[in-house]
Amino acid sequence: MEQNNYQGALQKPIGSGFNALSTSEEVIKGIDLSGKVAIVTGGSTGIGLETVRTLADSGATVIVPARDVKKAEKNLQSIANVEIETMDLMEPASIDRFAETFLMSGRPLHLLINNAGIMWVPLRRDGRGFESQLATNYLSQFQLTSRLWPALKKANGARVVNVSSQGHQFAPFNFDDPNFINREYETLQGYGQSKTAVNLFSLELDNRAKAFHVRAYSLNPGSIGGTELAREAPLELFQQMGFCDAEGNILPEVAASLKTIPQGAATTVWCATSPLLNDIGGVYCNDVDIAELAYGDAFSSGVKPYSLDESSAKRLWTLSEEMTGIAFNVE
Repeated sequence: MEQNNYQGALQKPIGSGFNALSTSEEVIKGIDLSGKVAIVTGGSTGIGLETVRTLADSGATVIVPARDVKKAEKNLQSIANVEIETMDLMEPASIDRFAETFLMSGRPLHLLINNAGIMWVPLRRDGRGFESQLATNYLSQFQLTSRLWPALKKANGARVVNVSSQGHQFAPFNFDDPNFINREYETLQGYGQSKTAVNLFSLELDNRAKAFHVRAYSLNPGSIGGTELAREAPLELFQQMGFCDAEGNILPEVAASLKTIPQGAATTVWCATSPLLNDIGGVYCNDVDIAELAYGDAFSSGVKPYSLDESSAKRLWTLSEEMTGIAFNVE
């Protein structure tokens, strides 16, 4: 019987040979992606851009769906083998149009990297009334993956890599009020539950999809300097988290702990390409290896058991189908 990662059964480091300081270029060394097709959301900035560059340099054709096409064209102009399309993750119809265009090309999809996300934003809702961090960080992943399922299956050996965060430790998924209708909005709670949802989705997707040679992973890229991710977060939040002093200056010990962008993209690239993961999926990775389980209330580098719970994963899948109106039948 094939193993799954329900309850974190497979959450043990496997000795990848890499660590927190490894770069995306180092982890892909010796791997040839010629003939492979990848889609990377959020691929025009930050670790997404570095992921695109690394995959393209190794021979893959990389499609980057972007809300701001002009910005994407400018940032990606020096990279060969890249195609840019239009997509807005807050607009479900836009996701459908992008996926339909890709499916019409008839190509298989070997790598789907759901990298795009937002963090610590004020309360906003999409056109359906869904809280924006949940809609962008998770529901868009569910929708895009479901729409692209025929192409993933066609690859006869595909991976779905969902970028999560250590921030999943801020909150389990709130099934009673995921959209903050009846509770006060707290941006850390919204962010945390959106990333817990990413972990639960990756767990359940892998278990359903592995029979079709599609494996799924979630990962924490780490705290990274030089990205746009926290651009809307208030200074008070950084001070509350212990990142800044009273004047708003980043603390030296915090600055020293930040990863570079190539280091931040390394775990994504490893999950997408490492032969060590050929027969394992549904795991949460960190610092270019499978992470340990994290027990207790302390913030740590591991993964919380509540985000690998079988019953929660199945319940979330059903809720996601209801919220998006999409029956994601993995068959």
